[in-house]
Amino acid sequence: MRGTTGQAIQPWHLGSVLGLLSLLGLLVGSAVGSEGLTPLWAILQEPLSAQIVWDIRMPRSVGAWTGGALLGLAGALAQGLFRNPLADPYLLGSASGASLGVALGLMLLGQSVAAGVWLHVGLTGMAFAGAVLAVVLTLVLARGVHHSLRLLLAGVIVGVVLGAVSSLITLLRPDVLQGMQGFVLGSTAFVSWSACGLMLAVLLVCTALSAWLSPLLDALGLGEATTLSLGLPLAPMRVVLVGVLSLATATAVAQLGLIAFVGLAAPHVVRSLTHSTHRWGVLLSAGMGGVLLLWADVLARAVLAPQELPVGLLTAVLGGVYLLWLMHRSQSHDAGGAS
Repeated sequence: MRGTTGQAIQPWHLGSVLGLLSLLGLLVGSAVGSEGLTPLWAILQEPLSAQIVWDIRMPRSVGAWTGGALLGLAGALAQGLFRNPLADPYLLGSASGASLGVALGLMLLGQSVAAGVWLHVGLTGMAFAGAVLAVVLTLVLARGVHHSLRLLLAGVIVGVVLGAVSSLITLLRPDVLQGMQGFVLGSTAFVSWSACGLMLAVLLVCTALSAWLSPLLDALGLGEATTLSLGLPLAPMRVVLVGVLSLATATAVAQLGLIAFVGLAAPHVVRSLTHSTHRWGVLLSAGMGGVLLLWADVLARAVLAPQELPVGLLTAVLGGVYLLWLMHRSQSHDAGGAS
């Protein structure tokens, strides 16, 4: 969405477009079911269909947007913290920790259909606890947050080790594998209004803290020496930054499972469309993440209706294609500049 002159669009213009796409996505998501797309006014005329829209489709769509916004926000914070455009919210080991929590939950709680909602609530709690535990282990291994490179390496190590433990559990207990598959592929099918409320509350808190931390992210882009020269409390603000990043990621993963590429791609798309400070960048990345996951969920429900694609699988494919295109464009630009 660049102009004909190649200039970036204004941040508030992009925010307005994301708001409109979000509202449209919520409306379309409420009209998409097992029979494909049905006009919403026709659905609401039948009491049973209206209840399905309110109890199932609407919380699913709102949850997809809110979870995507959490991942987009976390991705922007991760890329600002590590000063690396390839950083994603899962770098601190939270994804592997959540997977381990779900694997242990399935092993201990079983997979009885009669467990129903209680099983899902238990697995959500285990996933959140596992994600938080992984981040704590990363911080202990990195000896705090003072060195970004050490923190990054510690996150990779913790992720590999906890992923191996999860694989060992599924090897010893093959009955866990089916339940794990649903978590690893990501799904919005079990999102309720209470889950939406929880994710929205966390999103509001993380957004407020991100706005406060934005000067640190701007300064880190110029180097740690510059950050210290500006008088910013680097160590305490880094601790809060890691906490916000971890809370946003753990909340989204616990409710939706592992959603690939949204946290990585959303900040990339925002930077390709507009140039702004981190205060705007984080907010727009949250909005972009919500739009990406919301429309991916709509597409996952509609493309093979009445069957449904796992939304995490779809975001992985679409995100991979986007990053490949971005890499090809970057190589073409470099080749053109060299010539």
